[in-house]
Amino acid sequence: MLSNQPTALIADDEPLLRSALARMLAATWPELTIVAQARNGREALEQYQLHKPTVCFLDIHMPGMTGIEAARQIGRGAHLVFVTAYSEYAVEAFTQGALDYLVKPVVQDRLAETVLRLRERLGAAQEAPDIDMLLDKLEARLQKKAAPEPLRWIKASIGQSVRMIPVSDIDFLRSDEKYTLVGWRDHEGKAAVALIRTPLKELVEQLDASHFVQIHRSVVVNLDRVSHVIRGDNETATVYLKGRSENLPVSRSYLHHFKQM
Repeated sequence: MLSNQPTALIADDEPLLRSALARMLAATWPELTIVAQARNGREALEQYQLHKPTVCFLDIHMPGMTGIEAARQIGRGAHLVFVTAYSEYAVEAFTQGALDYLVKPVVQDRLAETVLRLRERLGAAQEAPDIDMLLDKLEARLQKKAAPEPLRWIKASIGQSVRMIPVSDIDFLRSDEKYTLVGWRDHEGKAAVALIRTPLKELVEQLDASHFVQIHRSVVVNLDRVSHVIRGDNETATVYLKGRSENLPVSRSYLHHFKQM
């Protein structure tokens, strides 16, 4: 059970920010006693084990063990407040009330809101919630990289000229030894092909996945250009394209793209 006398641990790798938060807490929550401060997640965990504070203020990004990793080990032993320099890390889990967060630089009004919620939970003798699922959401958000801008043009040599082919005009891409065959439509909408040196694997990573899907280890198709699909033996299929004579193989590993067709 959590103690009736509120105590706190502050963990942040920046000493000035630790001190500033401690001063603000003293003004906002005079009854709270800061029993320990830590410079990283591992030290925070050691101090938690030693003092068993009621509340832990954990910086998300700390060297070595992060605030999230420390929080997993603290579990339901304390009420947790994450401190972050990035407001976009405030995932839905925070606003549901089970977790709270403060954005650097911490401002008094926002801290007062957090303190009010913490006092209400402690006053009602609420135990700290089970937060494993919420930490999973937060960690996934932190690890998620910003998606790159989808490829818009492909440069291809056609005869003696270099053509900039809009990705939206591409019907399919097929690996052809050291090259990639691009099936596309010219400005009149006629079917055309071109060879480029960029490997198919590299192109796949840059295409908009909502339109282009891999259907074979050597073939990618624009779903908007698919006319129909005929299933074959051994969980394979053939893709027929609108206005083109080429048919594209679908291997077993990629047949799931057409389960509803």
